[in-house]
Amino acid sequence: MLTNKHLMAASRGCLCCVKYLMFIFNLIFWLGGCGLFGVGVWLTFTQSEFSSLPLSFPSLSAANLLLVAGGVTMVTGFLGCLGALKEQRCLLMTFFVILLLLVLTEVTLILILSIYHEELDMKAKDDLKEGMKDYNTNEGLKKSWDNMQKIFKCCGVSNHTDWHNNTFNGELPHSCCRDSIGPCHRWEEPCYEKAKNWLLANITSVLGFGICIGIVQILALVFSMLMYCQILRAEKYMD
Repeated sequence: MLTNKHLMAASRGCLCCVKYLMFIFNLIFWLGGCGLFGVGVWLTFTQSEFSSLPLSFPSLSAANLLLVAGGVTMVTGFLGCLGALKEQRCLLMTFFVILLLLVLTEVTLILILSIYHEELDMKAKDDLKEGMKDYNTNEGLKKSWDNMQKIFKCCGVSNHTDWHNNTFNGELPHSCCRDSIGPCHRWEEPCYEKAKNWLLANITSVLGFGICIGIVQILALVFSMLMYCQILRAEKYMD
């Protein structure tokens, strides 16, 4: 017949197993957060030459999103590791709630991006076109537009007529031209699509990495609740 002592020993053994599993998953989770934050920093530095463009610009918004997601993931992962090592119910429940909110936020963002991607594209394009009106008066914005058009070899948001409609009377910025001297032979490709394609080409591996982080998040939620229940059970047998 099993005594309370045997039950407590078995419960303690289960708790130790769950504890180390949770610590490992949260360590992976924390490292994943470092990776996301690092990619966000890389994107930010890569685009420093056109950082004055509106934040709705695809690659700029992606960089900011990765910085925030990476920072929150790092803090949450650290909290989970600490809760696992300390075996404190308060820390574990705090970790569970924060991580659950993070998962729900991620799912909501994915749904919004999937359903309203065309509307978000239009909003970003409108912001860029609106910003064109300040090209001649805002030196930082002028430099950002010129750098972007030279780097991506493009002209305008959707096409070169965006410049005629917003700032110039029949003329284009020099950064729209293939050659710095002589008649202007403009770039034909739109900047928005070129920047978006560049982002998608460079972010594909990050998306796969994000799916792995999502799986780790779900497992961390499960293990944190298992550990919380095991601590409760162990405390019950100790009483």
